[in-house]
Amino acid sequence: MADPHGFLKHGRQLPTRRPVDVRISDWREVYEPFDKAQLATQAGRCMDCGIPFCHEGCPLGNLIPEWNDLVWRADWREASERLHATNNFPEFTGRLCPAPCEAACVLGINSEPVTIKQVEVSIVDRAWQEDWVRPQPPERLSGRTVAVVGSGPAGLAAAQQLARAGHTVAVYERADRIGGLLRYGIPEFKMEKHVLDRRIAQMEAEGVKFRAGVDVGVDVSGADLRRRYDAVVLAIGATTWRDLDVPGRGLRGVYQAMEYLPLANRVQEGDIDSAPINAHGKHVVILGGGDTGADCLGTAHRQGAASVTQLEIMAVPPQQRPGNQPWPTYPMIFRTSSAHEEGGERLFGVSTQAFHATPVDKSDSHEGHNGADNGVVRSLSLVDVTQRDGGFKPIDGTQRRIPADLVLLALGFTGPQAAPLAEQCGISLDPRGNLARTADYSTEVPGIFVAGDAGRGQSLIVWAIAEGRAAAAEVDAYLNGTTTLPRPIRATARPLSYSGSSARVG
Repeated sequence: MADPHGFLKHGRQLPTRRPVDVRISDWREVYEPFDKAQLATQAGRCMDCGIPFCHEGCPLGNLIPEWNDLVWRADWREASERLHATNNFPEFTGRLCPAPCEAACVLGINSEPVTIKQVEVSIVDRAWQEDWVRPQPPERLSGRTVAVVGSGPAGLAAAQQLARAGHTVAVYERADRIGGLLRYGIPEFKMEKHVLDRRIAQMEAEGVKFRAGVDVGVDVSGADLRRRYDAVVLAIGATTWRDLDVPGRGLRGVYQAMEYLPLANRVQEGDIDSAPINAHGKHVVILGGGDTGADCLGTAHRQGAASVTQLEIMAVPPQQRPGNQPWPTYPMIFRTSSAHEEGGERLFGVSTQAFHATPVDKSDSHEGHNGADNGVVRSLSLVDVTQRDGGFKPIDGTQRRIPADLVLLALGFTGPQAAPLAEQCGISLDPRGNLARTADYSTEVPGIFVAGDAGRGQSLIVWAIAEGRAAAAEVDAYLNGTTTLPRPIRATARPLSYSGSSARVG
């Protein structure tokens, strides 16, 4: 493997983030270019570990040691081939995945793991720059047709695999543009949308037909779709957001994160001049400490918020891997994203009790135009909590109020928006509210398959792509009786009892 002593000679290194005062003035991605020589050195840290547990950590089964070695040897084109052998969209995962592969890196047992994610995105970006990423249309068509409902990472992966297998594929998306949460959930500073557009162009050249602005279940029924196509893949995601039932929830200024984030994306697309829900000059409070909350945080900074406070009900995570989360599991530790680096306050171990239409300082409320008279949020009550007896208990004497002109709920998602599509297709729901499916992604209705968060529950982008690839193989086998499409080793659809991941896509 690469440099046999690389992990002994060199420490972990990542590209530099652009200065905070520079990057919050625009919407470009936050990282500076990474020198190729430095990257080769980082790839050379990949050790001859014997059993590469990074393969197990990655749901796609990426051939990580192989492309690390190829980068170290400066064989970038072959590195791109090995990378694309298991991952349709490494430019997405290299920017958005939390890298469970790095948590499983053998070097990470007692040292800092290999910078797998950075090597990955550098390979694919170099491949695009060198024009190595070309359309791969099939040599012949099968005469079979497949509809894919949903154009997020699971739907796109399934569609590309099936088109390359020779099937005629149409992707339906209810939004006006293709991409799902990649388009209208992930902020531009995490992934500029030209990265998505170039991959969609590749898929179109491979024969995939995109039908944006079509809400399956409303504009066309699930039953009609089933009659028109030989197979249907439902990859509608898990977009039913979790709400918070506390006094004052109905006040104006309290929004779901996914009501807020897409508007900022639409500004960058040129659809609107300014976001109708805007943090400019406001005291912003974000409920939820995960990736969605961090996306709201970075967006609020760029919109010019007066202050931003992020609330998390869990206690502060440890800095190091805790003993009950041993290697190679993905540990829940304290992480600082680029958005956190840009400012704002993070409060852990707190619970929101109520929203109020009056400011913290009532003597300065001016309620005649911005307070209770017009039902606009101006503050919220919170309390410190401790976790015990399976729940969160308030700590007496810690109640307080903080300013809040804009409140964003980033509390995760509870499952797919199944109605009326599931009923139209004759598909039942599992005990967790997801679309019911078997281990081979099929449903109780022959020819209808489920991939991604719609069947798994809210999870990671890397799982979505892996499930899209695996479901495509099952659809191909259903249509042809056999398949040559790869099945990611870890991406067997989980049984109904599987609890899934609580982490958001991206």
